[in-house]
Amino acid sequence: MKIVISKSEGANVDNYINWLKAAREDVEVVELGGLTPDDAVEALKHADGLLLSGGADVDPVEYERESMRSLCKMDPARDAMELALIHASRELRMPVLGICRGMQILNVAYGGTLIADIPSQYPTTIEHRQDAETKIDATHGVELQPGTILRRFMGVFEGTVNSAHHQCVDQLADVFTASAQSSDGIIEALEWGDASLGGKPFLYAVQWHPERLPHDNPMSLPIAQHFLLEVDAYRVLVKSAR
Repeated sequence: MKIVISKSEGANVDNYINWLKAAREDVEVVELGGLTPDDAVEALKHADGLLLSGGADVDPVEYERESMRSLCKMDPARDAMELALIHASRELRMPVLGICRGMQILNVAYGGTLIADIPSQYPTTIEHRQDAETKIDATHGVELQPGTILRRFMGVFEGTVNSAHHQCVDQLADVFTASAQSSDGIIEALEWGDASLGGKPFLYAVQWHPERLPHDNPMSLPIAQHFLLEVDAYRVLVKSAR
Protein backbone atom coordinates (compact mmCIF):
# COMPACT_ATOMS: atom_id res chain seq x y z
CA MET A 1 0.00 0.00 0.00
CA LYS A 2 1.55 3.29 -1.13
CA ILE A 3 0.57 6.75 0.13
CA VAL A 4 1.96 9.94 -1.40
CA ILE A 5 2.36 12.99 0.83
CA SER A 6 2.30 16.26 -1.07
CA LYS A 7 5.04 17.93 0.97
CA SER A 8 6.35 18.13 4.50
CA GLU A 9 9.14 20.43 5.62
CA GLY A 10 12.10 18.96 7.48
CA ALA A 11 11.61 16.17 10.00
CA ASN A 12 7.84 16.65 10.13
CA VAL A 13 7.39 13.96 7.50
CA ASP A 14 8.39 11.42 10.18
CA ASN A 15 5.28 12.35 12.16
CA TYR A 16 3.07 11.43 9.21
CA ILE A 17 4.96 8.21 8.51
CA ASN A 18 4.88 7.05 12.14
CA TRP A 19 1.18 7.90 12.41
CA LEU A 20 0.24 6.00 9.25
CA LYS A 21 2.39 3.02 10.23
CA ALA A 22 0.74 2.95 13.66
CA ALA A 23 -2.51 2.38 11.79
CA ARG A 24 -1.06 -0.16 9.35
CA GLU A 25 2.53 -1.41 9.27
CA ASP A 26 2.72 -2.20 5.55
CA VAL A 27 2.27 1.44 4.44
CA GLU A 28 4.90 2.86 2.09
CA VAL A 29 5.07 6.66 2.16
CA VAL A 30 6.46 8.74 -0.70
CA GLU A 31 7.01 12.48 -0.23
CA LEU A 32 6.54 14.65 -3.35
CA GLY A 33 8.08 17.94 -2.22
CA GLY A 34 9.97 19.75 -4.97
CA LEU A 35 8.39 17.93 -7.90
CA THR A 36 6.75 19.73 -10.80
CA PRO A 37 2.98 19.31 -11.11
CA ASP A 38 3.42 16.88 -14.01
CA ASP A 39 5.98 14.75 -12.16
CA ALA A 40 3.85 14.74 -9.00
CA VAL A 41 0.79 13.57 -10.93
CA GLU A 42 2.86 10.82 -12.54
CA ALA A 43 3.96 9.64 -9.08
CA LEU A 44 0.34 9.76 -7.91
CA LYS A 45 -0.68 7.30 -10.65
CA HIS A 46 1.51 4.65 -8.99
CA ALA A 47 0.06 5.26 -5.50
CA ASP A 48 -3.07 4.14 -3.67
CA GLY A 49 -3.90 7.26 -1.67
CA LEU A 50 -3.11 10.98 -1.37
CA LEU A 51 -2.36 12.83 1.87
CA LEU A 52 -2.29 16.61 1.54
CA SER A 53 -0.16 17.72 4.46
CA GLY A 54 0.31 20.90 6.49
CA GLY A 55 2.57 23.80 5.58
CA ALA A 56 2.63 27.26 4.01
CA ASP A 57 -0.42 29.41 3.32
CA VAL A 58 -2.43 28.97 0.14
CA ASP A 59 -1.90 32.00 -2.14
CA PRO A 60 -5.06 34.18 -1.92
CA VAL A 61 -4.81 34.65 -5.69
CA GLU A 62 -6.16 31.11 -5.95
CA TYR A 63 -9.45 32.21 -4.35
CA GLU A 64 -9.59 35.72 -5.84
CA ARG A 65 -8.52 37.59 -2.71
CA GLU A 66 -5.21 39.02 -3.94
CA SER A 67 -5.42 41.93 -1.49
CA MET A 68 -4.81 39.45 1.35
CA ARG A 69 -1.39 38.33 0.13
CA SER A 70 0.41 40.58 2.64
CA LEU A 71 -1.10 38.48 5.45
CA CYS A 72 0.32 35.23 4.11
CA LYS A 73 3.54 33.25 3.76
CA MET A 74 3.01 31.49 0.45
CA ASP A 75 4.49 28.75 -1.69
CA PRO A 76 2.99 29.17 -5.20
CA ALA A 77 4.93 26.20 -6.59
CA ARG A 78 3.37 23.98 -3.95
CA ASP A 79 -0.07 25.39 -4.70
CA ALA A 80 0.34 24.46 -8.37
CA MET A 81 1.51 20.94 -7.52
CA GLU A 82 -1.26 20.26 -5.01
CA LEU A 83 -4.02 21.64 -7.21
CA ALA A 84 -2.81 19.32 -9.97
CA LEU A 85 -2.79 16.40 -7.51
CA ILE A 86 -6.33 17.16 -6.35
CA HIS A 87 -7.62 17.23 -9.93
CA ALA A 88 -5.78 14.02 -10.81
CA SER A 89 -6.95 12.21 -7.67
CA ARG A 90 -10.56 12.94 -8.63
CA GLU A 91 -9.96 11.55 -12.12
CA LEU A 92 -8.34 8.45 -10.60
CA ARG A 93 -11.14 8.15 -7.99
CA MET A 94 -8.41 7.91 -5.34
CA PRO A 95 -9.00 8.40 -1.58
CA VAL A 96 -7.77 11.77 -0.27
CA LEU A 97 -7.03 12.98 3.26
CA GLY A 98 -6.26 16.65 3.95
CA ILE A 99 -4.54 17.89 7.10
CA CYS A 100 -4.43 21.60 8.09
CA ARG A 101 -3.23 23.35 4.88
CA GLY A 102 -4.43 20.23 3.07
CA MET A 103 -7.99 20.98 4.16
CA GLN A 104 -7.65 24.60 3.10
CA ILE A 105 -6.38 23.87 -0.41
CA LEU A 106 -9.07 21.23 -0.93
CA ASN A 107 -11.68 23.86 -0.15
CA VAL A 108 -10.05 26.32 -2.56
CA ALA A 109 -9.67 23.69 -5.29
CA TYR A 110 -13.40 23.03 -5.24
CA GLY A 111 -14.44 26.70 -5.29
CA GLY A 112 -14.39 27.77 -1.64
CA THR A 113 -12.53 30.65 0.00
CA LEU A 114 -10.37 31.17 3.08
CA ILE A 115 -9.99 33.62 5.93
CA ALA A 116 -6.38 34.64 5.35
CA ASP A 117 -5.63 35.58 8.99
CA ILE A 118 -7.90 34.62 11.87
CA PRO A 119 -6.51 37.13 14.43
CA SER A 120 -7.16 40.15 12.17
CA GLN A 121 -10.24 38.96 10.28
CA TYR A 122 -12.19 36.69 12.66
CA PRO A 123 -12.38 37.89 16.27
CA THR A 124 -12.40 34.92 18.65
CA THR A 125 -11.31 34.08 22.17
CA ILE A 126 -10.12 30.64 21.05
CA GLU A 127 -6.44 30.40 20.18
CA HIS A 128 -5.89 28.50 16.94
CA ARG A 129 -2.21 29.34 16.41
CA GLN A 130 0.89 27.51 17.56
CA ASP A 131 2.93 29.48 20.11
CA ALA A 132 5.56 31.38 18.11
CA GLU A 133 8.31 30.99 20.74
CA THR A 134 7.78 27.50 22.13
CA LYS A 135 6.35 25.96 18.92
CA ILE A 136 3.75 24.25 21.09
CA ASP A 137 0.37 23.72 19.46
CA ALA A 138 -2.71 25.39 20.91
CA THR A 139 -5.55 23.09 22.03
CA HIS A 140 -9.31 23.51 21.93
CA GLY A 141 -12.50 21.50 21.67
CA VAL A 142 -14.39 20.52 18.53
CA GLU A 143 -17.87 19.17 18.02
CA LEU A 144 -18.49 16.51 15.36
CA GLN A 145 -21.61 17.11 13.31
CA PRO A 146 -24.49 14.59 13.28
CA GLY A 147 -24.84 12.41 10.20
CA THR A 148 -21.27 12.87 9.00
CA ILE A 149 -18.80 10.13 8.08
CA LEU A 150 -16.28 11.61 10.50
CA ARG A 151 -18.63 11.27 13.47
CA ARG A 152 -19.64 7.72 12.51
CA PHE A 153 -16.15 6.24 12.27
CA MET A 154 -14.67 8.19 15.18
CA GLY A 155 -17.48 7.13 17.48
CA VAL A 156 -17.51 10.32 19.57
CA PHE A 157 -19.58 13.49 19.59
CA GLU A 158 -16.78 15.87 20.59
CA GLY A 159 -13.10 15.95 21.44
CA THR A 160 -9.99 18.00 22.09
CA VAL A 161 -7.57 18.70 19.25
CA ASN A 162 -4.28 20.47 18.72
CA SER A 163 -4.23 23.62 16.60
CA ALA A 164 -1.48 25.35 14.61
CA HIS A 165 -3.09 27.54 11.95
CA HIS A 166 -3.85 31.21 11.38
CA GLN A 167 -6.06 30.58 8.33
CA CYS A 168 -9.34 28.72 8.01
CA VAL A 169 -12.28 28.05 5.74
CA ASP A 170 -14.43 31.08 5.00
CA GLN A 171 -16.95 30.13 2.31
CA LEU A 172 -17.22 26.35 2.24
CA ALA A 173 -17.16 24.88 -1.28
CA ASP A 174 -20.62 23.80 -2.39
CA VAL A 175 -19.58 20.15 -2.77
CA PHE A 176 -18.54 19.89 0.89
CA THR A 177 -20.25 19.80 4.25
CA ALA A 178 -18.71 20.81 7.58
CA SER A 179 -18.19 17.69 9.69
CA ALA A 180 -16.63 19.40 12.75
CA GLN A 181 -16.55 22.90 14.20
CA SER A 182 -14.98 24.68 17.14
CA SER A 183 -17.26 26.64 19.47
CA ASP A 184 -16.39 29.94 17.73
CA GLY A 185 -17.88 28.63 14.48
CA ILE A 186 -14.64 27.89 12.64
CA ILE A 187 -14.93 24.80 10.44
CA GLU A 188 -12.53 22.14 11.71
CA ALA A 189 -13.28 19.28 9.28
CA LEU A 190 -14.98 18.77 5.94
CA GLU A 191 -16.16 15.94 3.70
CA TRP A 192 -18.26 15.45 0.58
CA GLY A 193 -21.75 16.85 1.06
CA ASP A 194 -23.45 13.76 -0.37
CA ALA A 195 -20.85 11.08 0.30
CA SER A 196 -23.46 8.73 1.75
CA LEU A 197 -25.13 8.58 -1.66
CA GLY A 198 -21.98 7.22 -3.29
CA GLY A 199 -20.55 8.19 -6.65
CA LYS A 200 -17.53 10.10 -5.33
CA PRO A 201 -14.06 8.93 -4.28
CA PHE A 202 -13.43 8.96 -0.54
CA LEU A 203 -12.35 12.38 0.77
CA TYR A 204 -12.22 14.11 4.11
CA ALA A 205 -10.02 16.70 5.77
CA VAL A 206 -9.30 18.03 9.25
CA GLN A 207 -7.89 21.37 10.36
CA TRP A 208 -5.95 19.92 13.31
CA HIS A 209 -2.80 17.74 13.19
CA PRO A 210 -3.81 14.18 14.14
CA GLU A 211 -0.28 12.96 13.37
CA ARG A 212 1.03 15.08 16.27
CA LEU A 213 -1.59 14.01 18.81
CA PRO A 214 -1.13 11.01 21.14
CA HIS A 215 -2.36 8.02 19.18
CA ASP A 216 -4.83 7.06 21.90
CA ASN A 217 -6.65 10.37 21.42
CA PRO A 218 -9.86 9.49 19.50
CA MET A 219 -9.17 12.51 17.27
CA SER A 220 -5.90 10.95 16.04
CA LEU A 221 -5.41 7.33 15.00
CA PRO A 222 -9.01 6.58 13.89
CA ILE A 223 -8.53 9.14 11.12
CA ALA A 224 -5.52 7.25 9.75
CA GLN A 225 -7.19 3.87 10.23
CA HIS A 226 -10.33 4.77 8.31
CA PHE A 227 -8.36 6.51 5.55
CA LEU A 228 -6.22 3.40 5.06
CA LEU A 229 -9.30 1.16 4.97
CA GLU A 230 -10.57 3.28 2.08
CA VAL A 231 -7.13 3.21 0.44
CA ASP A 232 -7.07 -0.59 0.63
CA ALA A 233 -10.55 -0.79 -0.90
CA TYR A 234 -9.42 1.51 -3.71
CA ARG A 235 -6.33 -0.61 -4.32
CA VAL A 236 -8.29 -3.86 -4.49
CA LEU A 237 -11.54 -2.78 -6.13
CA VAL A 238 -10.74 0.22 -8.31
CA LYS A 239 -7.07 0.30 -9.20
CA SER A 240 -6.78 -3.44 -9.89
CA ALA A 241 -9.77 -3.27 -12.27
CA ARG A 242 -8.03 -0.84 -14.65
